[in-house]
Amino acid sequence: MAYLISIPWWLKRLHNKGLIWSRSTKHKRIYLSFDDGPHPIITNYVLDILKEQTVKATFFCIGENVTKYPETFERIIKEGHTIGNHTHNHLNGWKTDNLQYYKNILQAAKYIPSKLFRPPYGKIKPTQANYLLKRGWRIIMWNSLSADFDASLDGISCFNNVKSTLKNGSIVVFHDSEKAFDRMKIALPLLIQYCIEHKYEIRAL
Repeated sequence: MAYLISIPWWLKRLHNKGLIWSRSTKHKRIYLSFDDGPHPIITNYVLDILKEQTVKATFFCIGENVTKYPETFERIIKEGHTIGNHTHNHLNGWKTDNLQYYKNILQAAKYIPSKLFRPPYGKIKPTQANYLLKRGWRIIMWNSLSADFDASLDGISCFNNVKSTLKNGSIVVFHDSEKAFDRMKIALPLLIQYCIEHKYEIRAL
């Protein structure tokens, strides 16, 4: 399984200029995000932890999951977290016809009232990105990937992935999905505790 924990500067330059990889700030502040939910057990686990620690995050939701679990989705909003669009069916932009990709995003937008978008797998064609940017969407990438989806890792390794790439303005990615849960449920509390000990403020985008 090939992926990058942190995106090098030269690779960012190959992408559209409008993609957001991190936030510019001098403050010790990071931005916490979750992909692939909502899930009635896993997302609620995350929300319980965030509520206990008074932390806000951004949830990039799959439209199909929102239609399946509307109560969990409403809890995300009710508790003051930010929401974003992650397509309706978790489409890989590189492997999807442009028109089909746009329609899928707009289908999800019927249920997710947000102009924040994160492409599944981080894979989006320049033409697809340009289409969204010209229509007022903000495409949110990351510079600190936990890789909690990788079954060959354990939760400590996922925490270390984030810790090793963390800096002011980092956008951190976890997944509130069944595939990631065994590792995320270990790594997330460790990250929050690390941020508390090292005076990092955790925010939603």
